[in-house]
Amino acid sequence: MTETAEDLAERFEAFQAMKLKLDMTRGKPAADQLDLADGLLEAVSSEEFKALDGTDTRNYGGLEGLPEARQLFAQLFDVHVAEVLVGGNSSLEMMHDTLMRAHVFGVPGGDGPWSRGPVKWLCPAPGYDRHFAITQHLGYELVTVPLTGHGPDMDVVERLAAEDPTVKGIWIVPKYANPTGESVSAEGVRRLAEMRTAASDFRIMWDDAYTVHHLGPERDEVPNLLDACQTAGNPNRVFMFASTSKVSFAGAGVAAMAANEANIAWTRQHMAKQTIGPDKVNQLRHVRFFKDLAGIEAHMRRHADILKPKFDAVERVLSEELGDNGAIATWTRPRGGYFISLDTPPGHAREVVRLAGEAGVKLTEAGATFPYGKDPHDRNIRLAPSYPTLLEIELATRVVATCIKLAVARS
Repeated sequence: MTETAEDLAERFEAFQAMKLKLDMTRGKPAADQLDLADGLLEAVSSEEFKALDGTDTRNYGGLEGLPEARQLFAQLFDVHVAEVLVGGNSSLEMMHDTLMRAHVFGVPGGDGPWSRGPVKWLCPAPGYDRHFAITQHLGYELVTVPLTGHGPDMDVVERLAAEDPTVKGIWIVPKYANPTGESVSAEGVRRLAEMRTAASDFRIMWDDAYTVHHLGPERDEVPNLLDACQTAGNPNRVFMFASTSKVSFAGAGVAAMAANEANIAWTRQHMAKQTIGPDKVNQLRHVRFFKDLAGIEAHMRRHADILKPKFDAVERVLSEELGDNGAIATWTRPRGGYFISLDTPPGHAREVVRLAGEAGVKLTEAGATFPYGKDPHDRNIRLAPSYPTLLEIELATRVVATCIKLAVARS
């Protein structure tokens, strides 16, 4: 039976009467996910605060991180220990600081500080709004690059990077990207490593935020870009980042970066003027809790047990409400990560987000997944199923689907 605009309005008013307060704006871990890592709180005692090399983790020093923490992240990145720095809790902070150093001082193999001239930055979209915010904050011109379902459109990336020396870099979330859930193909990795760039100091900011965030046994695998860049003769090209922010505690995890040894030395040189050292006690507790990559992967299977039913609920409700009719909406079915990317008919996303808010369901602002917060087609909505309960997710998704149908019926 086809629902009329009057039917949908009545249903919408019924949701409003429920006075809901549901939040799907951000990919925050739910409390039961955070509970999985409570053993961290007892992993370091007052008698067991020394690292394997005898370092007193309560004291100053250890700028590049504890040796055992670097070893753990070397396994995660699949790189050599000498190519890893382990820091505080935030990989976003490490990305910000890396670009700030490039802006003020320039990077190895470059022509000086990026602040001297105009800078353009490639932004695959839909993408992560906080990435875009960093480069916009530095005054760089953000250039939207379309996605293909297997990473950025490399024909576009190669053309823009080759023809314009002011194009200094690109943001990439290589696995289970925010919000589309797609991963970069092996061909994409090869082309990123080998492509010709007009700027000698072009950099890839490779935010591997979801590298172990699989939702089930089927998983995406992405080749090692650092190895590919070194093989291609562009060893300085990539900075890689990761953290345990959605693995252990979101606000008290451990972040790390990987790069070739020249970039690591450059980073360490500038870090020495910024800090005396990171929180080594937190690094130690993470190493003792997880032990190795196998420990992290076992832990993430428990996360998947919590997350997958929520993603399945979104898929089921959207299919029930919207069917397979792509004229109404399309959405992604990711194998990992934290988000589902939902596309309405063009010109409707902002209205859907507004209606959902009136019905008590908070969504990320329409347009947030594009540079400058402007979706040129006004159609993309990011859904974050992690934080609400399973019942709340089902209800919130039904509200969103109703708002889509109501917005389309009224247009």
